[in-house]
Amino acid sequence: MDFKYKAQLATGEIVERTESFESKDQLYSMIKGQQGQLISVEEVHHKKFLSIKDISFVGRIKEEHKISFARNLAAMIEAGLPLSRALAVMEKQAKSKKLKALIADLILGINEGKPFSDMLEHYPKVFSSLFVSMVRAGEESGNMVNAFKVIADQLERSSRLKKKIKGAMMYPGIIMSAMVLIGVLMMIFVVPTLTATFKDLNVDLPASTKFIIFMSDSMKNHSILVFLGLAAVVGGFVWGLRTQKGKNILATVSLKIPIIGNLVKEVNSARTATTISNLLSAGVEFVRSVEITEEVVQNYHYKKVLSEIKESVKKGGTMSEIFRSNEKLYPPLVAEMSAVGEETGKLAELLGRVGQFYEEDVEEQTKNMSTIIEPFLMVIIGLVVGFFALSMIGPMYSLSSSI
Repeated sequence: MDFKYKAQLATGEIVERTESFESKDQLYSMIKGQQGQLISVEEVHHKKFLSIKDISFVGRIKEEHKISFARNLAAMIEAGLPLSRALAVMEKQAKSKKLKALIADLILGINEGKPFSDMLEHYPKVFSSLFVSMVRAGEESGNMVNAFKVIADQLERSSRLKKKIKGAMMYPGIIMSAMVLIGVLMMIFVVPTLTATFKDLNVDLPASTKFIIFMSDSMKNHSILVFLGLAAVVGGFVWGLRTQKGKNILATVSLKIPIIGNLVKEVNSARTATTISNLLSAGVEFVRSVEITEEVVQNYHYKKVLSEIKESVKKGGTMSEIFRSNEKLYPPLVAEMSAVGEETGKLAELLGRVGQFYEEDVEEQTKNMSTIIEPFLMVIIGLVVGFFALSMIGPMYSLSSSI
């Protein structure tokens, strides 16, 4: 238990402290043993917060909150505040209830004398292995400020890259969604009018026209069943992508798609190089750095390569050899810079440059993504419109010419 007490020491000095003791009797014994006199004592009751790890329905902490968390800790520790005090300040400033509860739990752990990295490890859904390992390396080296700065920079660059890619895919996503919506509206309101004309004339229709009429009738007469079926298909597809087999298939397909495939390669190359560089710079051993990077990358094929690197290095091999044998995944520059780094002892520095190069290249590519994808969208739209025109308008021209 924690007790706040006021005591007069043997020297005559009066002190006020808050310390942990098993009981009030232990406190009395400690003061008596120092030939002091206890003036006042009261038990400190800590406010009990509901731990995030005990709440199953709490979602993850937002990426921007984690970036702010790391950057603010770096600033306050650099200014001379002890870790517990810096966390207390952040707890008061936190606007997110989830983050406030998490920081409160961290403070309780710190007050109990637990290492900060061990406390972070209790929240694997919030703090990644990279985050925890960087903090642990900072604790061991005594340079927590640099550790938190590197973490904040890494998270910020990763978040910026994700936003760039999502932003680049937004335009084609909107176009495709609008095309689907227009198609559904035409099936429900336009096609039935043309269908009535065909029925009145009692003519034989092409297979493509019959298919469109069937789809139109289904959407109009059994709309609930159709949309439930579509929802089931989409839900099944999403569920399938979340399984390990689905992730592996997506990883393979994404590398085969023109333009997107090259982007995937550069994103994973940047993530691999930057993560290993930061971990090595923080003092994390090489094999452990590769293991953490293996957790950071999401693509199955890149995980496999990193696993090969780990095993190769354990047997006395080099990382650059594995990169060279996997040039379909990692560009030649990664292998060459790794080899130079291994020879000169500047592996962390050179990998950092590689990561920065590919991050900048990805940002540049995503700026022009809309322009590059636009011709492909036009081709897809043209094919859909052409199919519809041939299927529905074609028979009408044939009928009018035969009259």
